[in-house]
Amino acid sequence: MREYDDIVVFLGSWGPFQMAIFFLLSASIIPNGFNGLAVVFLADTPDHRCLIPENANLSEEWRNVSIPVEETGNGIVHFSKCRRYKLTALQNLSAWALRPGVDVNVTQLEQEQCLDGWEYSTEQYISTIVTQWDLVCEHKWKTPLTSSIYFFGVLTGSVISGQLSDRFGRKIVLFGTMAVQTGFSLIQIFSPTWEIFCLLFFLVGLGQISNYVAAFVLGSEILGDSVRIKYSTLGVCLFYAFGYIALPAFAYFIRDWKMLLLAIALPGLLYVPLWWFVPESPRWLLSQGRVQEAETIIRKAAKQNGITPPNVIFEQEELEDIKDKTEQTHNILDLVKTRNIRCITIMSLLVWMIITIGYFGLSLNTPNLHGDAYLNCFLSAVVEVPAYIASWLLLQYCPRRFSLSGILFLAGVVLLVIQLLPPDLNILSICMVMIGKFGVTAAFSMVYVYSSELYPTVVRNMGVGVCSMASRLGSIISPYFVFLGQYDEYLPYILMGSLTVLSGILTIFLPESFGIPLPDTIDQMQMVKGVKYKPSNTGKQKHKGRQEDEDEDEMVLKKTAF
Repeated sequence: MREYDDIVVFLGSWGPFQMAIFFLLSASIIPNGFNGLAVVFLADTPDHRCLIPENANLSEEWRNVSIPVEETGNGIVHFSKCRRYKLTALQNLSAWALRPGVDVNVTQLEQEQCLDGWEYSTEQYISTIVTQWDLVCEHKWKTPLTSSIYFFGVLTGSVISGQLSDRFGRKIVLFGTMAVQTGFSLIQIFSPTWEIFCLLFFLVGLGQISNYVAAFVLGSEILGDSVRIKYSTLGVCLFYAFGYIALPAFAYFIRDWKMLLLAIALPGLLYVPLWWFVPESPRWLLSQGRVQEAETIIRKAAKQNGITPPNVIFEQEELEDIKDKTEQTHNILDLVKTRNIRCITIMSLLVWMIITIGYFGLSLNTPNLHGDAYLNCFLSAVVEVPAYIASWLLLQYCPRRFSLSGILFLAGVVLLVIQLLPPDLNILSICMVMIGKFGVTAAFSMVYVYSSELYPTVVRNMGVGVCSMASRLGSIISPYFVFLGQYDEYLPYILMGSLTVLSGILTIFLPESFGIPLPDTIDQMQMVKGVKYKPSNTGKQKHKGRQEDEDEDEMVLKKTAF
């Protein structure tokens, strides 16, 4: 019985039709790049201190000393961001014509909170959501929560997007969720409160990941085997990086958060014409019994490629076989059914979560690096391009286990070394951060392919989906790693570096999958390294061909063992 890929092999692997699908779907990912990390500038906190009202009856001398001076742990002196000297006391001393530092020891005066609000530096931003709703001091916890709410929307979208696309189709979900992302981004501009902004941000996150997943699945189902890895790395990932690179350019020229949000939302409207150029997935149409529509799309593709299709594309037996393979015969408990798959699942969940914490932690932390925030964000985005290219080369030519583990060790060690650098070597510390970002970005790209190769066909989508959900949990907590930098600038790097090294260690114990046929059943999975197990007897009574496969698997295990 022929597989779907064998049925449509006459189309070729890289003709005008495949090129159009590759680039159009990859281009649809670009808005995800600057929408996904726009919070870096939308929710950045400018320098601020307590507001002293203009109508306060204070002399110039007393106004200049109205804010206490504080010293940080590394000896840097700055004005307090959240306290001021009690205004009534200052007004009385000013009225008595006493001089600060001469007649009065200012440091002994009573202090109070910023009762009249704050004044913010406009050197870098005209406004952000922080200045809009005063998300500082006792309300500073709302800033990382804003990012976490967005990522919680991403988590929700990753859960429901697969079900929606399975029910309604890849194309409808792709364009529907692009409309959700663009529409709610525009509505956010008119948010009257922080709470409403966060609610809309949740919906933007939901649309962002859903359209990303729909484009990824649609392209993977239309394109042939030889193009899929290129599409998932050089296509989807690179175009996401291009969008990310555009973000600091938008933010540099647009310093008001509302206008910035408008600028990054409007490009979504440019993708409306793609509806007439991107077809539905023929695989999905066949699974729904819509054979005529699928055949029409394939014949149009053949015409576009200059190929004459056969008179009969799908035989009835093949249609029934394709439909049978779409039926769900396993559940999520199968991911912990045996000791081996249970170990693989647990380690994969941890590795995915840690990689995501590192990726988003480093991305969101760019405004806190030394130097220009826009340049640092640009460098953080640009470094993703060689990272994705490197990940593609490693996937093509190198063993998965040691490649992924090595690049995670590189990223983790580099992040841990940052705390040992002299404080005056700012450029070197930024370079180290970018090397760490290179490592976790490459690992982020590689882990998708690696995990899909570890799980057998019967639970592959489910296994990768659960790992993806774990990564979303990592993105939800990543803003709080950045938040810890307010207490110690090196603490985020120590935590992220330590966890990244841990993920590198865990990866060593995963099975190797490079050059090994994908497993179809749980019993055919490669074994976790260093874990004793009882071999399964379920395959002993199979035909001779299966026995030969088992002998080959045994030889492979000997080659990949420690």
